[in-house]
Amino acid sequence: MTDQPFNPEQQEYLKGFMSGVEARRAASGLPLASETGISADPSDLQRTAQDRVLAQGGKLVPQEEAKRKKHPLDRWAEITAMANQGKFAKGMDDFLLRFQGLFYVGPTQDSYMCRLRIPGGIIDSRQLRGVADIADELAGGFADVTTRANLQLRLIPARNAPDIVLRLVDLGLTSQGSGADNVRNVTGSPTAGIDPQELIDTRPHARAIHHHILRHRELYGLPRKFNIAFCGAGRVPVLEETNDIAFTAVKLGDDVVYRLALGGITGHRDLARETGIVVAPDQTTQVCDAILRVFIAHGTRTDRGKARLKYLLDAWGLPKFLDAVEAELGFKLTRVDAASLAPRPPQDRRGHVGLHPQRQAGLNYIGVVTPIGRLTSARLRGLAEIADRFGTRTIRLTVWQNLLISDIPDAKLADACAAIEALGLATEASAIRGGMVACTGNAGCKFAASNTKAHAAQLADWLDARITLASPVNIHLTGCHHSCAQHYIADIGLLGAKVERGEEMVEGYDLHVGGGCGAEQKIGRLIRPKIASDDLPPMILRLLQDWQDRAPELSFQAHTAALDDAELATICDRVLEDA
Repeated sequence: MTDQPFNPEQQEYLKGFMSGVEARRAASGLPLASETGISADPSDLQRTAQDRVLAQGGKLVPQEEAKRKKHPLDRWAEITAMANQGKFAKGMDDFLLRFQGLFYVGPTQDSYMCRLRIPGGIIDSRQLRGVADIADELAGGFADVTTRANLQLRLIPARNAPDIVLRLVDLGLTSQGSGADNVRNVTGSPTAGIDPQELIDTRPHARAIHHHILRHRELYGLPRKFNIAFCGAGRVPVLEETNDIAFTAVKLGDDVVYRLALGGITGHRDLARETGIVVAPDQTTQVCDAILRVFIAHGTRTDRGKARLKYLLDAWGLPKFLDAVEAELGFKLTRVDAASLAPRPPQDRRGHVGLHPQRQAGLNYIGVVTPIGRLTSARLRGLAEIADRFGTRTIRLTVWQNLLISDIPDAKLADACAAIEALGLATEASAIRGGMVACTGNAGCKFAASNTKAHAAQLADWLDARITLASPVNIHLTGCHHSCAQHYIADIGLLGAKVERGEEMVEGYDLHVGGGCGAEQKIGRLIRPKIASDDLPPMILRLLQDWQDRAPELSFQAHTAALDDAELATICDRVLEDA
């Protein structure tokens, strides 16, 4: 007996068959299948997968049971009722509400957070002003740039939840499916269409799969979250290797295709694995759809800890998974020898900061440094005004928690930079500050063990006052094992932890070193666990000084790779000995 999903002809046959069953039930006075919680639609991939689990004697996790009772996208009446009563969704209701992009963040804050969907991270000035207005009128007066080139609004009262969602739709934006078991914001190259070295403009491909997902209800039935990224081989790293589906533009002879990698999830210490497959740009949506359908059908629904694509790949192996994808597609994917692909153009770790010429003669983009990703509504409006006055009303968010303003003529560059600085923002950053990334932390996330944003700002100030680096270094602070700030791929990755100090527990971090992305992709290794936050700056300074003293010609990653764990730990421990 096959366990493959139904093909289109089978689906049409079953729809007709079930329609006849429904008609006979109605004529006999029996309840309809839809009234019993049984799906009459064979395209309900989630229920089909759940049914298979139950038929095999498995037990669905509570989240699957909740999704089975009523589709989370069908809960608008419940959302508005809770808002009218001034009540927050909690427990399983909170999980289900995340399908609308709304998260209850208590007990850290007695409020909602709303996460948007901005395909490729590109937004226009009108929309950015609208987000600023929403932030002022319905939320906390600011927005955070996320590590998926996205925006989040915080401090939202319960009564404002429905209005937030509707106001975003009025702007041509949406929050639907930005949380819970869904495909999250689709990322793409922030310099798409303007990068002098890019091989392909990723904007149409990120936009196409974004709208495909929004318009296919069955794709909201995933076992867990899912990430998709497109890299056009431009200068700015996109971190596509951290995604479940990673498309990287490459040259194959005279053609430009996307190299396909699968299963990235750095919070579980895994980067996307190469498949040996290349995909034509006009087939990316079709291939994504097939991968998602196989994952929906076969990803585990009995263990939340192993419900990501990585674990299906681990269980099946790539050949079996790709066979299932090809069966869903109805055609064979193109396999190539890696040696036939041209080398990837180099990436610039500082390409998202400062002034850079575009491929269009006489035009430039400016990388604007944000205060660890947070922008007040006044600054949002100011940036929108700058994009109007000096550019083409386009703002490009990045996975590095900053933004680019593009299409600025040479003659207007100085005035644009002055306007940015007048907002209290910068267009240049030190080698440390330009690579500093932090998740929300325990100031706004119940999972986080430490105040990552505050510690990141303090750490940048402390290090900049004591050391000047000739080459950039990435320091990522993440508050919990979910690794929203991608600590495992940083030169220095810090994972929030509670640290015992005498009779009290204080905020601190596990210290990892040696991670990397792109051509240097690598998972960092743990050097020292549970370091109190106030002990951390001198340890990091000592690591950076050792690098500069012994091997400044190498990257930080290459330097630490040449040292074993004991040597690196000894460098850190000297700080405690000197204290």
